[in-house]
Amino acid sequence: MDAYMAVIRKLENKFSGLEIHHIIRDNNVKADVLSKLGSDQADVSPGIFVHKLHHLSVATTDQMIIDSGPLESSREVMMIDLDWRESFIDFFREQMLPPGVKKESAEAARLMRRSKSYILINGKLYKCGAGSGVLMKCVATEDGKAILQELHEGSCGNHTALRNMNGKVFRYGFNWPMALVDPKALVRRCPGCQYFAKQTHLVAHNLITIPPSWPFNY
Repeated sequence: MDAYMAVIRKLENKFSGLEIHHIIRDNNVKADVLSKLGSDQADVSPGIFVHKLHHLSVATTDQMIIDSGPLESSREVMMIDLDWRESFIDFFREQMLPPGVKKESAEAARLMRRSKSYILINGKLYKCGAGSGVLMKCVATEDGKAILQELHEGSCGNHTALRNMNGKVFRYGFNWPMALVDPKALVRRCPGCQYFAKQTHLVAHNLITIPPSWPFNY
């Protein structure tokens, strides 16, 4: 960070003023997620482009480099996760493909094929159910995770299992590309589910049948 700060100091005299504001983590969620992806070397979600930098973007001295490790393994996420609905909405409104996608490419053919399952109503994207034909509202990935969090451990949540949670999402009429994958990750990270999963929830003895006081047949 010292090297980047030094570069900023060199450019101070090019501007009439310079202000540095500290943004808390809760108000800067996207930057926090990007920083964790870069430090953990984790797999990125679809829609995020990764550009590997084999050399530092600023000149540094030996004193500034502290156990930086091999430069070949470093990478930087250059773009944030864009809203996956924008490509479909642009295609429905103006027949416009995403930037960098040609009409003859396989990506364009895949977008055209997938767009047959979606419909645009009053500027909002919906997906038609495969068997029922019911329209499911398409939401952003972050909104979908918030819905799962509420279903799983919200005010009416009961830490339901993975299969039941997937069914609830589709029955309530929501859809996003990772709707089948995000519940699995949520259940795995839930402390309550991991702690109580191995405990037996059955009764300690067999059920006892209570005979009726009188027969039902006359």
